Amino acid sequence: MGGAERNARKKKQEQRAAKAVVAARGASGDRNKVVIGVAVVVVLALVVVGGVIWTAQSKDSADDALTPPTDVTGVSAPVEREGGVVVVGEESAKATIDLYEDFLCPACGQFKKIYGPRIKQEIEAGTLRVRYHALPFLIRYSDPEGYSRDSANAALCAADEGKFWEYHESLFAAQPEERGPGYTKEELVKLGTDLGITGDAFKQCVDSDAHVAEAQAELDAAKGTGNFKGTPTVMKDGQVVDFGDENWLSDLVG
Repeated sequence: MGGAERNARKKKQEQRAAKAVVAARGASGDRNKVVIGVAVVVVLALVVVGGVIWTAQSKDSADDALTPPTDVTGVSAPVEREGGVVVVGEESAKATIDLYEDFLCPACGQFKKIYGPRIKQEIEAGTLRVRYHALPFLIRYSDPEGYSRDSANAALCAADEGKFWEYHESLFAAQPEERGPGYTKEELVKLGTDLGITGDAFKQCVDSDAHVAEAQAELDAAKGTGNFKGTPTVMKDGQVVDFGDENWLSDLVG
């Protein structure tokens, strides 16, 4: 198989996988959880692309450790927290998007696998600026409830310490199973320590829910747009971007 044919096949497979993620967006409850499961199976069925294998990295139980991936790195771009939003990228970037996600959301995890590397590439190239909204959207879908809230707060706390990108990457790399226990605040604090955060401020921020109100305000604002359909959602200038279209990123930055 020639290089052009392989690339065409890869694009087609990525498009099908992205559509599966779109189908799973915002799903909840037992019936919709099956939809998510089907979407994940579709994505994982497309794993062999040019010898590259995608592997599901969700944790199966609370006994699994929350640790940074061995290859986690920062991003070569400005990172700034603005209330409940973390803005990554150059202000002069050609396109700015708002990415609404939840660290418990399975469809968000798949979106991250499919588009994460390209998004980082465009950010570092100075062509894309991303406003990350970590939302407590699936707050009732962990047992005990609250992992979406605690992880969103912890990510904002990590932004205060200059470690948002690494923390964001690590949470999705070890994403817990929906309806499972999630990670405790103690584990969320330890992740920060493992990523090099020192001092007591980060622990105090996580333990005190310092940014919970700001994260909730972002969720309320997203719902208030009338365009928010669940997580993940991508918007540009308040309009939803169809990431089921394989060319969506190229169209934005091209």
